Amino acid sequence: MVFAAPGEALTRAEELLGADPSPLHASVAHQVIGIWQRDFGDTRRALAHLRRARDLAARAESAEREADVLATLGVALVHAGRTRAGLAAFERGVARGSGHTRARVLFRRAYVWWVLGRHGEALEDVRRAIPVLRQADDVIWTARALTLRATVHLALGSVERADADFTAAEALWDTTGQEHDKADAVESRGLAAFRSGDVPAALRLLDEAAERYAKLGTPTFMLTIRRCEVLMAAGLATEALAEADAAVAALDGIGGQSTRKAELLLVAARAARLAGEPQTALARAAVAVRLFAGQRRTWYETHARLVLIEARVATGPGSGRLVADAAAVAERLAAFGAPAAPEASLLAGRIALDLGWTADAERHLAVAARSRHGGPPLARMTGWAAQALRARAAGSARGVLEACRRGLDVLDDHRMTLGASELRARATAQGAELAALAQRASLVSGGPRRLLGWSERWRATVLSAPPTRPPADPVLLTAMTAFRELAARAEEARTDGGRPAPALEREQRRLEREIRSRTLHMRGEAPGDGDRFDVGRLLRRLGDEVRLVELAVLDGRVHVLLCGQGRVRRFEAGLLAEAEVEAEHVQAGLRRLAHPGAEARLPLVEAAGARLERLLLGPAAAHLGSGPVVVVPPGRLHRVPWALLPALRERVLSVSPSASSWLRARDTAPPPGGRQVLVRGPGLASGGAEVPELSDRYAGRRTPSEGGTGAPPSGARTGSGTAGPGATVVLEGGDARVPRVLRELDGAALAHIAAHGTFRADSPLFSSLRMADGPLIVHDFERLDRSPYRIILPCCDTARFASVGADELLGLVTALLPLGTAGVVACTAPVNDAAVVPLMLALHKGLDAGLSLAEALRDARAALPGDAVHQATGWAFSAFGAA
Repeated sequence: MVFAAPGEALTRAEELLGADPSPLHASVAHQVIGIWQRDFGDTRRALAHLRRARDLAARAESAEREADVLATLGVALVHAGRTRAGLAAFERGVARGSGHTRARVLFRRAYVWWVLGRHGEALEDVRRAIPVLRQADDVIWTARALTLRATVHLALGSVERADADFTAAEALWDTTGQEHDKADAVESRGLAAFRSGDVPAALRLLDEAAERYAKLGTPTFMLTIRRCEVLMAAGLATEALAEADAAVAALDGIGGQSTRKAELLLVAARAARLAGEPQTALARAAVAVRLFAGQRRTWYETHARLVLIEARVATGPGSGRLVADAAAVAERLAAFGAPAAPEASLLAGRIALDLGWTADAERHLAVAARSRHGGPPLARMTGWAAQALRARAAGSARGVLEACRRGLDVLDDHRMTLGASELRARATAQGAELAALAQRASLVSGGPRRLLGWSERWRATVLSAPPTRPPADPVLLTAMTAFRELAARAEEARTDGGRPAPALEREQRRLEREIRSRTLHMRGEAPGDGDRFDVGRLLRRLGDEVRLVELAVLDGRVHVLLCGQGRVRRFEAGLLAEAEVEAEHVQAGLRRLAHPGAEARLPLVEAAGARLERLLLGPAAAHLGSGPVVVVPPGRLHRVPWALLPALRERVLSVSPSASSWLRARDTAPPPGGRQVLVRGPGLASGGAEVPELSDRYAGRRTPSEGGTGAPPSGARTGSGTAGPGATVVLEGGDARVPRVLRELDGAALAHIAAHGTFRADSPLFSSLRMADGPLIVHDFERLDRSPYRIILPCCDTARFASVGADELLGLVTALLPLGTAGVVACTAPVNDAAVVPLMLALHKGLDAGLSLAEALRDARAALPGDAVHQATGWAFSAFGAA
């Protein structure tokens, strides 16, 4: 009962002790309390109760009872970090028990061997235990033993054997009422899914296990460790670090198991390293090494030393000592049969290569490269990275490019198993080294065309295929509706009283976590992208007039790849770091110019634009010709107001996350019928003043919204549901509610959405547009069958993104592009609301005349008054895509 219903078991044991039981029964009660304290409470109290249980068993002269208690005591001692005493307790337990009891003792010792990382001994003990437990028809303990054996197999990389044991154990659990063990089986299946490379299934199963444990009131420290491992594989290292650190604090608060603390610190160290916090990784790993060493857990200590060496490499120069340390760790991991051994060999080879020790590097990299042909995706990518480094050391650019291609193909296949666009974007970070190696090799030997091809290979890959549609999950839909209502109430509270509403905001954050969690469970439906980027096709589509400027960053310097007139030319520009600083100055200047009275800042902003041009375009600025220009910037330059650069100021200018994305947008056909949707959200400073004027302009095509506030124009059709082809729908006031807005946007030719935009750097897919009933978030747009062909977003910050992964962008605009939207006009900076109105009216005038978004935006800027506020407003807007 202590696992099936821990709270009830504890109460019953305490009641039994209060009833003056016999020594035999008192021993059982103390053992139950000891187990509860060991797993759910204070380890010191656990040891006191278990020693008392052992003494009472001896007084009762029951060898079988004493053997059973000694096994429980042995587990508790090992978890307390007293490994030698724990193993001694097991020796006595095995000697005192017989038959069925000894089999249970052997099972628990096998568990301890697993905790200690001694997998051979664990498999031997569980091999001896399982036949006896089966013969005794002990269903519960047989299922536990099978689950343990499967877990050991996973630690050794034997996924198929683990699956067989997990399946057999789960069939047994279905015949019992052991809810804790059933939850543990779900957790184990999640671990198996992760080891086989199925990240969405792993997240779903671990979340299900967490729900089951929560109903039992069971602490979930082991589950946290496993979940953090999956989060790191999904590119969510910062979240993994926060979860691991929180679990360490909680464990310390209850005086919990020293073994679990060491494991959590190891996970935190790995997460910190992946999150770009090497000093934090260094500190966590150092403590983990000390704890594991004291616990005599060599397997885990060696893994912690690997992270420690990685952190040292990240915080300082390489050295011969680090090569030797990494090589020793690789050797020990290989002796253990640990799947992490190739990572250590790759690390040793990489450090040696940086030191110029080519012979040592080749030896270590050759070992690491063996993993490229088998195992889960990340292990194969480790092998291909090692192979690419070997080829670079040998001076073979062709070998580098082939290894990088093969490794990134593995990543593509893995990425497309992920349904959520966020996971796809973040997963690309795992291919950053391969892509950078390929770019350097291309720069040296392949010419501008090859460099362009490899720049495209890793740029904005998340846009290469639409994300998996969120399922028609009633729980998810209910959570999104509740989230919207709560967000609206919290916003209303802030607006009315000027004070936050903590209770509402807490519940809003909880719902955000639930929505995000359920979307991360989605599995990808699309196969790997077979439509590879073709430089020749790009040049044919550009023709002689259009120039595409792709900015590649190699070793911190911007390289300009100028495409057009049938060729690709390369120019060197400035340093990326300097360009980022200048872009921030420009952003600050535009923010000031959004308010009247800052006219004196205009020359400073223009001068900053000229400096940006030199840093980002360099000599290429003089070779742009006179036609339209498409700029493809790296993710870290997504906030540059490109229209401010002197060479681009008077041009037809569009921005695209990648050349491939521009090609797809160019080839996207508008929907038949040309329905237009005008939306005006609440609380705008300008009141969305352009919407009524646009509504009047389109009056002959207008369909009034359901329950609209105005009378329909003469001859206009009244409609219910979605408006028909060619109609114009105006949604404002109470009609601008998310369900209706989404219904009308689906498949529209043009959407103009005047609404407050909020960018969420902490969670980009919760960036939103404010509707009458709450926020319209990116997750909502992903439910559309086809997003509008053209979208105009006239409010602040609608073109802000989070740069994640290798070179990916997460935000509102990038969510729309793979869903059928071919062109977006959006804003990269705060703007003056009143100045936006004439810009938008002029923009629509150009669209009515048959211009593209980029052409209409260029003409609209030129039509604005020449004062600083209007000029800054025009520069802040960009046209994305090719419509």
